[in-house]
Amino acid sequence: MSAIVDPRATGTGRPGEAAAPPSKHRLGAVARLWLPLAWVLLVFGAALLADWLPIPPPNHMDFAAPEQGPSKAHLLGTDLDGRDLLSRVAHGARVSLTVSLVAPAIGLLGGSLLGLLAAYYAGTLRIVILAITDAMLAFPSLVFALGLTAVLGPSLRNVTIALGIMSIPAFARIARANALPLIGREFVLAARAAGASDAYIMWRELLPNMVMVLLTYALTMMSIMIVAEGSLSFLGVGVRPPTPSWGGMIAEGREALERVPHVSLVPAAVMFLTVLSLNLIGDHLRQRHEAKAGGLS
Repeated sequence: MSAIVDPRATGTGRPGEAAAPPSKHRLGAVARLWLPLAWVLLVFGAALLADWLPIPPPNHMDFAAPEQGPSKAHLLGTDLDGRDLLSRVAHGARVSLTVSLVAPAIGLLGGSLLGLLAAYYAGTLRIVILAITDAMLAFPSLVFALGLTAVLGPSLRNVTIALGIMSIPAFARIARANALPLIGREFVLAARAAGASDAYIMWRELLPNMVMVLLTYALTMMSIMIVAEGSLSFLGVGVRPPTPSWGGMIAEGREALERVPHVSLVPAAVMFLTVLSLNLIGDHLRQRHEAKAGGLS
């Protein structure tokens, strides 16, 4: 005798109808995407509108309130010199976001080109490109960035260039790994048989089929660049004071960490939430791309 199953228990009312996902799962999926996206938009908005927000200038010293905790006058408190932490976090976001956008763009452009060339052409060119990328990947990234900024001098431009060069080998590896399976596909063979040039095939046939993977990795690389810039500023070879940066703010508060921990914890928390949000958004895009690719295969 077969058991009678209540359709409400399985979420299906008719045979063959897919079960609706529980509402808590939908809410969890929305939270995993929209909460990180809202935080990233908040950070971008604060960076863009920092000069027009009702906050003190980032380098204004309130001598009556040094090392003050959160209050109505200073929502996130003040640092050791009485400077408003909210203002410095908002203006420091400009440094971190500039580096996190421009440096991955350098790596994306340079790495994609090298990866396509290494995948499409065999022989000496491939050997040279792979040898260079392997050597750069084997060298400690932070030490390379430290050395380059020490030679060029600490500035936002030099830090961005150093981190951008540092990201090229990783993008090259990603681009080559995704281009190799595409070279033998029918649409590439058809374009080659029709007399299309190598540049046309790489630009119009290979690259469009790789762009989503590269952009998803670029989003992940943005979070890495924020941490790397913060590390360089913490070590004193990043953006020069008095320009605020999150890493520099963490370094400024380490001397009084036991007495006023919020001076370092506030920028550290903002950096953590920004990096976490970018990683969650990148992971969501990667899962959607993999699901779409799996459905098409």
